[in-house]
Amino acid sequence: MKYEWRKQEKNLYLPGNEPVLITVPQQRFLMISGKGNPNNEEFSEKTGVLYSLAYAVRMMPRQGYTPEGYFEYTVYPLEGIWDLTEKGRKSNTLNKDELVYTIMIRQPEFVTQETVYKAFEIVRRKKPHPLLDQVTFGTMEDGLSVQMMHVGSYDDEARSFEQMKKYIKENNLEITTLAHREIYISDPRKTDKSKLKTVLRYKVHYK
Repeated sequence: MKYEWRKQEKNLYLPGNEPVLITVPQQRFLMISGKGNPNNEEFSEKTGVLYSLAYAVRMMPRQGYTPEGYFEYTVYPLEGIWDLTEKGRKSNTLNKDELVYTIMIRQPEFVTQETVYKAFEIVRRKKPHPLLDQVTFGTMEDGLSVQMMHVGSYDDEARSFEQMKKYIKENNLEITTLAHREIYISDPRKTDKSKLKTVLRYKVHYK
């Protein structure tokens, strides 16, 4: 039976549209970092190379290599950790050229560094990509977090962040880092802006 994150991990990927406190365990990711406006070509290329590798892992048995512990699964959604440069933080308005980010795609527990090396081999052979060597593999653990589902345009996320900050304040919590995480549940190429679903998450701790 195929493992589907939409069904098995609803608490992480399909929260309601009200803030909620959760604990996010350690997870494995393919990651690539960058700076600048996410509407530019470079961001699109970085997203593309992550998906090339993620699907190379997913389809590995068809290439004659089955990692130990492999199981059928749905590829996880794209995620991003977003922050601003010092210059960007000093500005009163959001300047997207001053954004700094790490985008990533989560990998199942069976994926090891060896599996990732194999995925790199497959991508280099089938569809070489100039940004391939910028991709890294590692673990991350958000731990105690507040998250909610934002429905609507990415440019309208401020209203959901305000809701989250209000919840954090009312529950005697503090945000631990100015950076926040976004998980893109919808495909922006196929979804109307008003219906885009994005999980927004702040790492927090108790005061």
